[in-house]
Amino acid sequence: MRIVRSLYVFVVTLVVCLTGPVNAQSVGYQVALMEQLKGDSAAIEFYKERNFKPVWVGNNRNKQRAQEFIKAAQGGVVHALPVSQYDPDNLAKLLRSARSEEQQGAVEGYFTRVFLDYATDLQSGILVPNKAVNDIKRSNPLRSRKSYLTSLAKSSPRAYFKALAPQSAEYKRLMQAKQTLLNVYAKGGWATNLPVTKLEPGMSNKAVVALRNTLIERGYLKRTNTTVYDANIQKAVQLFQLDHGLSTDGIAGPGTITELNVPVQNRLASIVVAMERERWMNLPLGKRHILVNLADYHAKIIDNGKVTFQTRSVIGTNKDDQRSPEFSDEMTHMVINPTWNVPRSITVKEYLPMLQRDPNAVGHLNMYNASGQKVSRAGVDFTAFNENTFPFDLKQDPSNRNALGLVKFMFPNKYNIYLHDTPSKSLFNKETRAFSHGCIRLQQPFEFAYELLSKQSNDPQGQFHSILDTGKETTVMIKNPVPVHLIYRTAVGKPDGTVGFRRDIYGRDAAIFQALRREGVVIGGVQG
Repeated sequence: MRIVRSLYVFVVTLVVCLTGPVNAQSVGYQVALMEQLKGDSAAIEFYKERNFKPVWVGNNRNKQRAQEFIKAAQGGVVHALPVSQYDPDNLAKLLRSARSEEQQGAVEGYFTRVFLDYATDLQSGILVPNKAVNDIKRSNPLRSRKSYLTSLAKSSPRAYFKALAPQSAEYKRLMQAKQTLLNVYAKGGWATNLPVTKLEPGMSNKAVVALRNTLIERGYLKRTNTTVYDANIQKAVQLFQLDHGLSTDGIAGPGTITELNVPVQNRLASIVVAMERERWMNLPLGKRHILVNLADYHAKIIDNGKVTFQTRSVIGTNKDDQRSPEFSDEMTHMVINPTWNVPRSITVKEYLPMLQRDPNAVGHLNMYNASGQKVSRAGVDFTAFNENTFPFDLKQDPSNRNALGLVKFMFPNKYNIYLHDTPSKSLFNKETRAFSHGCIRLQQPFEFAYELLSKQSNDPQGQFHSILDTGKETTVMIKNPVPVHLIYRTAVGKPDGTVGFRRDIYGRDAAIFQALRREGVVIGGVQG
């Protein structure tokens, strides 16, 4: 290793000597700087273009910038960043101790490397999404490393470091909620020992008193001495249920009490994960966009930051190959009176075994060969095929009984995921709605279509139904494609600026939090 390092230093020194030291930056400074930055072509290019002039060391202006960065790194805990990886105390020590030009070059390069890690973590995320959870089909919205340095060099440092974090309203809500809950945690947290039973209006017992005290502690109920489950307690329970995605029946059943018993550190973990997820989506979402929060079981149309339409949704079952993935795309068209082309996985894993037992099973589906010709089941021995050799496709013609309902909304993607109607309307009344094979079912698909068409039609409802009434499969293009974002948030911003919570149905947030812990994220001493 010493030989390799010596060779590297020799080469860099030779290059610097041939090009000549520039702007009074000594050979020793430049060699030390280049050695710190080896492998980072963007940073090296930045320094070459500015003739190796320092950003962090040398004059008072640079030192002030360095001090501001140290403060920003120390404040990284506010953003739930891995502050230990930036080691701000060591940065301060190195800045004070750099005397020789070679030491200054080394410190300059080291500061730059740490700064680039910090800036990337804060603006684009600490983790790589699909490495944390395979079903998250996103990439970090990375910025040019050189652009970070270029902008830093010409900006007011304090304002620049402050502007690195996501500027979305959601991120600000999450930060505020995090601080609020950290204050609760610092005082010992909140009660989590309510008996898991069923409490309802009119009851009076010790469990009701414990529920009352918990609701007061959480801010859902004003102070009262009542020992009866009265109308005020019922209303407080409903508010809690609304904030946590529960059925708002005002009855404190096992599901509600289980959520009341979640420790404050678990809620903090949800917020920290949501902040990381917000960094993964730190790009313009679109003036008009569709947001589907899988953990919230809702789909929304958002115009200029305001929800203009929302409906309940059903998402993928919590099974392998059926969980709804997370990704973003553009909705380009809708299909009215759609044909259901049964996915290959469903055909061979679910329907083929049924057909092998009874060739007349699933009679609502038609069978087609590779040439697209309809095939009669009469002459087919289904037992002769397996999942790999079955040569036919299954389809369901348009109808009220079609698995896709009467309309589907397409944002073509390699995961074969889309939004659609469904004949199974009763599922929308359930509190937990994970029943599909991965696609998103909508409770109010017609109204969803009207809203989408409202930007391109004077009579969106009339246009939709004139096509629907034909009974024929028809594609309607969306003239201005709408971005679609399938997300997963267990900490959810509310209209009043606070944050509510949802259950981690797929276990994704738990996996992300563990990955953040491994990277060194610590939230007020809370690591589990």
